[in-house]
Order: sequence, then C-alpha cells, then structure tokens
Amino acid sequence: MKLYVSEGNPHGLKVLAAAGLWAHGVEIQRLQQDEKVVPFLSQAKLPALELNTGNYLFCANAICRYFTLAAGKEQGDLTNQWMEWEATELQPVISAVLYATIVQGKKTEESLAMVGKQLEHISQNLTKKPFLTGDAVSVADIVVWGAIFPLLAEMSTLLEDLSSLKNWFKKVSDLQPCQKAVESLFKGKGPSVFKAYLQKMPAPSATTDASACNEQVEDAAVQTFSEEDIAAAAESWSKGLPNAPKPRLSQHPILPREGDKNILITSALPYVNNVPHLGNIIGSVLSADVFARYCRLRNWNTLYICGTDEYGTATETKAMEEGLTPQQICDKYNAVHTAIYKWFEISFDYFGRTTTAHQTTIAQDIFNRLLQRDFLLKDTVEQLRCETCQRFLADRFVEGTCPFCNYDEARGDQCDKCGKLINAVELKKPQCKVCKKSPVIKSSQHLFLDLPKLEERLEKWLDQSLATGDWTANARYITRSWIRDGLKPRCITRDLKWGTPVPLEGFTDKVFYVWFDAPIGYISIAANYTDQWEKWWKNPQQVQLYNFMAKDNVPFHSVIFPSCLLGAEDNYTIVNHLIATEYLNYEDGKFSKSRGVGVFGDMAKDTGIPADIWRFYLLYVRPEGQDSAFSWSDLMLKNNSELLNNLGNFVNRAGMFVQKFFNGYVPQMELLAEDKRLLAQVTAELQQYNQLLEKVRIRDALRCILNISRHGNQYIQVNEPWKCIKGSPQEQTRAGTVTGLAVNMAALLSVMLQPYMPSISAVIQEQLLVPQEVNVLTSEFHCVLPQGHRIGNVSPLFQKLENDQIESLRKRFGGGQLDGGCTDKQVKAEPKAPSPATDPAKETAVVGDPERIKALMQEVDKQGTHVRELKGKKAEKSLIDSEVQKLLALKKELALAEGKTPDPPAQKGKKKK
Repeated sequence: MKLYVSEGNPHGLKVLAAAGLWAHGVEIQRLQQDEKVVPFLSQAKLPALELNTGNYLFCANAICRYFTLAAGKEQGDLTNQWMEWEATELQPVISAVLYATIVQGKKTEESLAMVGKQLEHISQNLTKKPFLTGDAVSVADIVVWGAIFPLLAEMSTLLEDLSSLKNWFKKVSDLQPCQKAVESLFKGKGPSVFKAYLQKMPAPSATTDASACNEQVEDAAVQTFSEEDIAAAAESWSKGLPNAPKPRLSQHPILPREGDKNILITSALPYVNNVPHLGNIIGSVLSADVFARYCRLRNWNTLYICGTDEYGTATETKAMEEGLTPQQICDKYNAVHTAIYKWFEISFDYFGRTTTAHQTTIAQDIFNRLLQRDFLLKDTVEQLRCETCQRFLADRFVEGTCPFCNYDEARGDQCDKCGKLINAVELKKPQCKVCKKSPVIKSSQHLFLDLPKLEERLEKWLDQSLATGDWTANARYITRSWIRDGLKPRCITRDLKWGTPVPLEGFTDKVFYVWFDAPIGYISIAANYTDQWEKWWKNPQQVQLYNFMAKDNVPFHSVIFPSCLLGAEDNYTIVNHLIATEYLNYEDGKFSKSRGVGVFGDMAKDTGIPADIWRFYLLYVRPEGQDSAFSWSDLMLKNNSELLNNLGNFVNRAGMFVQKFFNGYVPQMELLAEDKRLLAQVTAELQQYNQLLEKVRIRDALRCILNISRHGNQYIQVNEPWKCIKGSPQEQTRAGTVTGLAVNMAALLSVMLQPYMPSISAVIQEQLLVPQEVNVLTSEFHCVLPQGHRIGNVSPLFQKLENDQIESLRKRFGGGQLDGGCTDKQVKAEPKAPSPATDPAKETAVVGDPERIKALMQEVDKQGTHVRELKGKKAEKSLIDSEVQKLLALKKELALAEGKTPDPPAQKGKKKK
C-alpha cells in the first residue's frame, strides 16, 4: 500500500496518525497538493491510499477506517456514529473556523465560539470514559483528534471549562504516532502551515448554530463546475415546467408494455405468523417501496407486489399455541401485516397471500415440470419423530442446542444466534415443541431437488445476471459461496398438513417445504392480481425483476428458486437484480420475534412519532454495507438536526419569505453568476441522486436530498434576503431572486422526497401549491414555480423530539436480554386480562372496533405466552387452570369484537357435547 499526503493539508494529520497506529507497513509519499494521484478523478485529491489491488481510497476517514479494519480492529456502532458525526457536524465547522482564523485573520476567541457547541458535545461524552468509544483509543478518537488538533494545538488554554476534552486531547496528542504525524505535517510552523492550502478554497460558510447536515467527505462543499456545466444548468432552469415530461398515470392491471422499461419489484414475503419488527420492515418492504416510488417518478412501467407467506411449520405451531386453526392464524395476521404496511405507507400495487388456489396450481405445475424433466430425487432421510404426538416433526416443531455454537434455543432449521442452517437431527438435546418430550430418530421418504444436475445451467444464468444486473455485494458473495462449496440435493417436502399438497402417489400425506413453495408465492400473487400474470412472469426479454430481502434469504432467491424456474423450462422471468441488506439491530441487542425484543411495526404508531419520521430514520441507517443499529438517541439527533434544522428549516424559510416579503407570490428572479453556480450544484446533486437510486443505493441517495437543503440554507444565510428586502431597489430585486430560487429548490425537494417521506412530500406540495406535473424526475432542475405563482399557507414540517420523550420511549420499548439475547427487558404496560365474567353489553359495544380488536389480540398473545411459560415451569395445576380461564375469556372477547361466534375451541381429549 502507498499513502500519498501533501504538506499543508490538514486532512493528512489523521491518516498519518492512523497509519502509525495500525498500518506499519504502508509506504508514505509526500507530494504537492496539486499533484494528481487517483487516475479516475478529474482533479487532484489528497490524501489518497493506493491499495495493493490497484484501487484507491481518497477520503481521509475512509483511509483511517481501512487501516483499522486491515489490522483486525472491529468497529462497533458507536465508532461508526462518531465517524459520521465528525464528517457531518464537526468537519464543516472546523474548516470554516480555520479559514476565518488563518486566511481572514479573525480573532481566535471569536472564531473558536463557532465550534463551541461541537467541542462541548465531545467533552460531555468523555465524562464517564477515557476515550470516545470506551477504555482504549479507537479510530474515532484519531479522526476527531485530527480534525480539532490544527485548531486547538496552540489554543488548549481555552479548554479550561471543558476538562474532560482537555484531558482526552492531551492523552491522544501524547501518543507517539500522533506526535510523529504532527511533526511530519507541521514542521514546526504551527497552524499557519495550512494557509496556502486554505487560500485555494472558497470561503466555507458556518454559523454558531449550524445544523447537522448530510454525511459528507472533506472538501465536498468545495465542488468545482466548468463554465459548460453552469451554462447547461442555467439553460435547463430557463426551460421551465412546459418543457418538462408529464407524469404517466398507471391503470390497473399494470402490464408490461412493448418498448417500455418494465420493472417488476418483489419484497421478501413476510411470515404471516408474527408481527414484523423494524428490521424486517427496512430489510424488505420499505426498501422496495422506496425503489418502486422512484421508478414511478421516472415514468417507468412498474409493478410492486408482495404478500404474506402463510404455509409451513411456523404457521402450524403458532396455530397450536393460540388454539386456532392455521387458516384463522393466517387471516388474523394477514390483517395485522396489512394494517402495519398501510400505516408505513408502503405503496404495493397488490398485497396478497400464499393460501390461494393459484398458489396450489402454479406450485404443482412447476413441481410436475421438474419431475417430468428428471430434476427430482426420492430418498429416505433420518428424521425426528415424536412418539407422544405420533408424528414426524418438521424443523420448526423441534428446538434444542445448536451443534455449532451451543445456543440452547436453536430451531430445527436454523440457529438464531450464529445464523447457521441446521438439520434437525443434528440438534443436541432436541425437544418436541408441542409436548416437550424428546423425539427419536426414524426414517421417512422425501423428494429432493437435484441441484447438482441443475448446477451448470444455474451458473450460466448467474454469470449473465451478475454481469448485467445490480446485485449487492453480500448477495454476490453469499451466492458464490454456496456454489463454491458445491450444490447438494435439497429436500422440498415436509411431513405436515398445512401447505401445498404434493401431487405424487406415495407422497400425498406430505406438503411442499416452505422454501420450495414460498418464492412461488410471488408468481401466484401476481396471478391473483391479474389473469395476464404470464406477461410479467414468463417474459424475461421485456421485464427486469428486482428482489428485495435481508441477507439470510439470499440463497433461496439466488440458487434454489432460480434452479426451480430454470428446471421447469417454461420461460420464467428470473431475478435480474438481487438487493439484500445486512441486519438492523436494536440498541445494544437484536430484534427477536420469539422474545418480542425491540420495536415492532404495530408499536411504532403508538409512539406518536409520524410514519414519515420512522421511514426517514430507518432509511438513513439502512444496513447496506454492514449491520447497523436502531438507536433512540440517534433517532432524536437525526430528527432534530437533519430534518428540523436542515431540511425543514430550509423549506419553511423559503416559503415564509414568499409569504412575508412578496404577499404569497413568487417574485421576479434575475440570476447572477453565483445563482447559476448554485443551479449547477443542485443539478449535480439531482444527477447523483438518480445515479445512486438507479443502482439501488437507497441510503446514499438520501444524502443528496439533505445536501440540496444544506446548499439552500447556506445560500439564504449568505445572501440575507430579510436584510435586502429593506434596502435599495437593486437589493430588493436580489431578495426576490434568492427567495424565488430557494422556493423552487423546495419544490424540487418535494419530488425527490416522495420515495422516502411521501406524506411530507405531499405537505410541501400542498403548502407551495406545486403543480402535479412536476412529479417526474429527470436529470434537469427546472424553474417550476415561475414569477407570479401563488403559494398556499406555510407551516413547519417537523417537530422537535425532546430528550425526556425519547428516554420515556427507550424505557417503554427497551427490549430485555434473555440468556444470550438482547439487554433490556420490554416494560411496555399491558392491560390486565379481564375476569371471565364480562358484561355482554360492553362486548357488543366494541364489535368491529379495529383499535379494540388490536388491543385484544395483544392481550391474547401475552396471556398465551404466560400460560405456556407456566406450563414449561410445571407450575401448580390450579394456577395454570386459572390462567387458562383468563385466556379463554380473552379469546371469547376477541371473537365477539370481531363479530364471530365466541365458543372456545374444544380441549384436547374431550368431545363437545
């Protein structure tokens, strides 16, 4: 590796210190600031790291991060948060302060006040620990230290009131690699060594109450544009709305069109047997929704389908737990899922389910085609059988100790702790989930998909799809690792009753395994949407298929399902773009359906925080390259800084200026050179936004929106229209230009926000009376609110989240650690179960009330869990019977609320008279 640095560049300090700590073998070369190193950049960019592979890193924080990762140092969520904070909040202000003191010669105390808020934040976080992330120095310490050292090296006496920061600053500065970095960069000249570097940069803009903006790299604000870029942006602006493309209204059923870009989007079918948590939502349906909304804004012909996955052992076990039939469980939870996704504003074109006649017909047809083409095998397998229940136990009817990590609550198909797939017979100390007895191993005959025979055609298809499609890095890696290890026949049948029947003599007492059956649900759901479904699913020449999921679902979508479709030889549309996220964790632990750890979809509404805020935050921390974590504190920070102080502040100011200074009408605009340069900046962000979303880089594209509002806030702050409006006619014209351009930027943001925050987008358009014709995205920024356009009433878009409010929510939804799981115990108050004697008048009064039904469902779930725990602990029979009666009373009340017959199910072993 070669590290290129230049004298006088303050960003070199952190990379030299990080290299000294974690990259002892790196070769360091010193160049002039204007020497070009990175071949594919149009301008010089230092520091830069040339990797042994020939690739380059040219962001100082990324270089530091690489050194620590290469040295085997793990980076937790707290480290990543500090790295992000340094780039988004600290670095822009530090750049402005250095420019003011070194280039403009302003007084040190005056300039230092600009960064006081950030220094106080660092100090507060050091009061209980020696370093930013714990007891040892981390890359976060080096990055933050490197940013503030040029400012504080000769001003540390000003830190007397920030003792924690002062002590930390001295400890890091005394590290030998940091001392060497300072000597190498400063060469005894002090901060004045940076003057030549800073003089080449335009004056940064920062204020004492500067808000957090987007995630940015060093000097990102110092973007240069050619005269051609600026002229092109001004030309696009002048075209206005009449020359912009018009939105295309879709009519159902949406079908592929000849010559169009036809996009078919699916998100992994959620299991019907439980309530989805925030990790499930961002991992599939919300990510797919953003892309679907974006595709519609591009006027691409788009169909987005999803539905509940309703067959399999999970449903059957849940039904047994709740004393309902599998179909009743499916009906109940399909309604729960539908309500949650509606509240989150997931814009399905059709949301279906897999328990349909089309599912049976299509799954059996694919099975028969595979059978006819000799792609299926019969084999006898060792399987667990419960002699007490007199049945073979499908994987999820078994729990035991994981053979790999010794986790004692592993399922018969997968371990939730280590994530490895398991054959149920491999479990240590297996138990039947129904009766808790130990099963025995016996033989059972099953059908297998002959993956080795399909491997050659799978690899041929895969090479083409990977070369032409947008597959996430984890999807590529997981798929290749499966094939590299060699494909083996995979069982596609199970000894269950709840599922798609196997249409083959000798196997009619079995059903299809859920991972053969479930992906076919995409096809059957489309068939329930339109009888012309084959135009989507048997049309690979015209249709581009995007699958969205979490990484644990990748092998089934990239290996097993494509193998089935290839083997069926029926011209099926197979995935072109496989988009997989990593995992979203909850605070310091993990979400868990079985333990109820974390915030679940139906809980989000109860917080009082609007759906769009949840959407924004989940998309902001979307786990694209690595696992990320939901954090209540970070949610508050992002809401108050990114949304309230940055985006909301800009949009509100732009609209208020039109109202206050120009009686609600967009004023005349006479663009100066700096205005046209801003047009080029906004156009560049818009183009970057399009490029990122076309590649389904959803989180990164969101930063472009925040960039535009940041540019807008800086533009307003520098030009001060509230002062110009009181001045000469020329100054008043200037106020009009700034206001008119700003409100048009707000209109553009309303369109770009639609995929991320659809309700906020609609509110902005309603306030500004934005014409509906603007709702098409191109690569050009047009003036869509011309002189004379009247806007509506403007009001704030966001509300501040207070610390006590967030702490209350953290406690309420804190999710507690059970042996090896998460850390906080969920303490959300639940209503007590009513007594068996319930007033019939009250029962009748709540029939059909959705809120009451929802509350009762939660009470039934809670009481059911309580009863099972008592039985598992072998509590006194009288106590169990008492709690069972409460459960039956709750179920009766729920049935009445749903308008159903309130008769409880007959107990096992007893006949109803």
